[in-house]
Amino acid sequence: MTRAVCFGNSGAKFMRGALVAAVSLGALSAGAAQAQTAAPAATLDVAQPGDIVVTGFRRSLEEALNVKRNSIGAVDAIVAEDIAKFPDQNLAESLQRIPGIAINRDGGEGREITVRGLSGQFTTVRVNGMEAEASTYLAGSGGGVNNNRSFDFNQFASELFRNLIVHKTGEASLDEGSLGAVVDLNTGHPLGAKSGLHGGINVQAVNNDLSRNTGPKISGLLNWKNEAGTLGINVSAAYAHTKQLELGNNSTRWEQAAFNSVTTGGATYNCWNKVSGKYVYSPGGGATGLAACNQAALAFHPRIPRYGDISHDRNRQGYTGAIEWQPSSKTNIEIDGLYSYYHEIRTEQWSEILFRNDDAGINVLNPTYDTNGNMIAGTFSGQTTANNTNQASSYFERHENYYQDQRDKFFQISGHWNQQLASNLKAVLSAGASEDDQATPIATTLVIDNPTAAGYSYNYANMASPTLNFGTDTTNPNNYTLDEIRDRPTDVKNKFQTVKLDTDWEPVHDFHVKMGGFYRAFEFDYISGRRDSTACVNKVYQWGPLAGTACAGNNAGYALSAYPAIGTDLITLGNNGQPAGTTSSFVVADLASGTAFSGLYNRSAAPSTDPTNNRSVTEHDKGAYLEFEAHGDLLNLKYALNGGVRYVATDTASSALQAANGGFTPVTVPGHYDNWLPSVNVDLFPRHDVVIRLAAAKAMTRASLPSLSPSASIDPFNFKVSYGNPGLTPALATNYDAAIEWYFAPQSLVSVGAFSKIVQNGTQTITTTNTFESTGLPSSILTPGTPGFNNLGTAGDVWTISQVVNSPTQSTIKGLEFDLQLPFRFLPGFLKHFGVLGNLTLTDSNSLNTVSGPATAIVAAGATCPGATKASAAGGLCPVTSTQVASTYLGASKTTYNATFYYEDKRFGARLSYSYRGPYFDSTSSTNGNIFDGYAGYHQLDASA
Repeated sequence: MTRAVCFGNSGAKFMRGALVAAVSLGALSAGAAQAQTAAPAATLDVAQPGDIVVTGFRRSLEEALNVKRNSIGAVDAIVAEDIAKFPDQNLAESLQRIPGIAINRDGGEGREITVRGLSGQFTTVRVNGMEAEASTYLAGSGGGVNNNRSFDFNQFASELFRNLIVHKTGEASLDEGSLGAVVDLNTGHPLGAKSGLHGGINVQAVNNDLSRNTGPKISGLLNWKNEAGTLGINVSAAYAHTKQLELGNNSTRWEQAAFNSVTTGGATYNCWNKVSGKYVYSPGGGATGLAACNQAALAFHPRIPRYGDISHDRNRQGYTGAIEWQPSSKTNIEIDGLYSYYHEIRTEQWSEILFRNDDAGINVLNPTYDTNGNMIAGTFSGQTTANNTNQASSYFERHENYYQDQRDKFFQISGHWNQQLASNLKAVLSAGASEDDQATPIATTLVIDNPTAAGYSYNYANMASPTLNFGTDTTNPNNYTLDEIRDRPTDVKNKFQTVKLDTDWEPVHDFHVKMGGFYRAFEFDYISGRRDSTACVNKVYQWGPLAGTACAGNNAGYALSAYPAIGTDLITLGNNGQPAGTTSSFVVADLASGTAFSGLYNRSAAPSTDPTNNRSVTEHDKGAYLEFEAHGDLLNLKYALNGGVRYVATDTASSALQAANGGFTPVTVPGHYDNWLPSVNVDLFPRHDVVIRLAAAKAMTRASLPSLSPSASIDPFNFKVSYGNPGLTPALATNYDAAIEWYFAPQSLVSVGAFSKIVQNGTQTITTTNTFESTGLPSSILTPGTPGFNNLGTAGDVWTISQVVNSPTQSTIKGLEFDLQLPFRFLPGFLKHFGVLGNLTLTDSNSLNTVSGPATAIVAAGATCPGATKASAAGGLCPVTSTQVASTYLGASKTTYNATFYYEDKRFGARLSYSYRGPYFDSTSSTNGNIFDGYAGYHQLDASA
């Protein structure tokens, strides 16, 4: 498994997040507040002397409980006052308070949700009843634009929505596509308010203690309804501008690799020798030297250990509008619109050591290993050893300056015509369209290197706070050369168009027959370009003032001492928890002068520069459902139930460029599948305040969008070729749920639930290792200067080649959910204004994953590994064939919980919230000897008053 120090979600302990100071100025009037809620109105007792009048936050909790209690399926909800009264920066952070939901964070903000151990890929999100997609860009190590089906909630301010409803069990009338949950996001409802014009404004300040920045967060609502109650208009707006700073370390994964030499116990053992122009693994020193070289090679060590400074300048704004007309008691027509704009400027500055692909030229002195075989400490140099046949290259001490400009626009318009056709028959005709455009016009990295650095050391005894000492003056620009430039602009578009008809017929009292049909068109386009190059490739300058002339070697660049036009910036991490002895100040290339010097933005970034990563998918879904709903008594036991079946047929077309005749040609592969999805929900009421819920359903999730590409995706930095599979069919799950809920007092609940999901036909990756030439792809698509390009035809030309297929094995996810809502209204005096909310989810999951690694053997000079390729026979770590390894389900944390302690009276309210998500595996790795990538546990404390 991966031995990883993770940055971001894992949160090294000195990476402090935002300190949110939220002060509300003003409040919505009663009518406007009502306009922000869609839950059934609470039945409130007549207030008696000394009773608590239920308004504000407590009212919202009661309305959310009403939604939950009155639903036949398992449903959780958050309504507007609840949303507005938490210091949530976006929708994901609001949703994390629902039992069974955990969130992934990016830069201190919630981004995507996981429901009962299933990632966002398995969640269907609807905005005003219409399926939609929203994507943002995750930068940094392992980052990239969201080009999958998961929904990025950080694009939206939570204040724009009147309620968030999460359906955890299946119903035939619910849109298909989810193994985990269907999440409904609903905006304003004009006729829910009192007559007249009502409005409100909320102003907050958000402060980040590291960036020392305070930004505004403003939201407002305006609602008008005529005196007759037949016409209403609702508009709302939200704006927030925040600047956040992260400080911490990142290993960019850990890896296995053979070193040039190993010094231990006072003796030095040479591990590589040069034979026939190639380097082969041939340890000296007899059995002792062989053991020392093997131990170092098979141990995991950090791939690119580094410390860095990351800043986020975020601008989030959104607008909603709705017009509702009810000319008679039988007709209701509503048109809703939503526009959201998210703009982030992200910068990252890193000081790092590039072990990656340079290990064979590095000497390791006095390594320290932990009980898992990780090389957690050592001193390293790149000098030539006494054996002059050894590889004489040095490691690189590298500094990166990254700048990203991302802009996300989301637009949706939808209409709903609700018509009472007869006293026992009604119909709803809905239509809508949405478009999400995620554009990253700039994603630039400037790289400066010090190839002569020596005496580097690291110590990962404390994985969260390692000591990284660079052994050189990292603040002196004269030690560095500008060697590499990168720019990777992308544009991702998701479009949905939906038309559906839902009918509800009640032939007899408390028995409903629901039928409906739907058509949905989905279009996904991923456009990518690359402007990547090192300064010198094949000993020729590629760009800059010396372009086209000879250079000293492939590692040569523009020395900053000789080219003062390349400016630098000094980065100082300060004292933020890193251990003594850590190098905490360094220079990076100035972005403006560096890009001007290299002419980066004069280079083409057309899709033709990244042919294998441009693709599109279209899907057309059509189908129908039949559902029965009944309420009644059986042997003096009240019950409610629904059951039915949903049929959906999907036609797909996956397009990309495929390699052919030394070039690329457009290819489109059609596909078709259909599914029958039965479901049943049964509620039993042994008492008026107790609900027992039982449910079973068949569910589906369509394959991830990148996996459907008929082309290959190339990663020349990690030696990976990934082939898509347009023939993938959906993952299927059989879901079982049971719960008991006790509404023991007003605004109060204690519940226990259990769930089980048996997932079949999921996806897995089949992995092999071979040379790049074996793929048949033209070498011209490899960016010059990348490790994959530089190693073509050498002993290092070993690539991980993978393809996604439907898995023949099944996975299981089981869990328990506990939920408590308890206002202290039973206490005397001011104590009755306190209350607590809390939930806990425990998950146990099992999944078989096809992986490759870790390496367990070394090949000596002249020997071969089992099933060896040309490259492996030349020496080094033996490649590992794919094998299946059991683990928890990817994305599933074993433990998540949320707790809130609140106080609210007529004049003052305050809340303190704590959330925790346990460790989880994020993905299979299949690179650098790793099996899984994952994150450590994460916790956050929020407060507002």
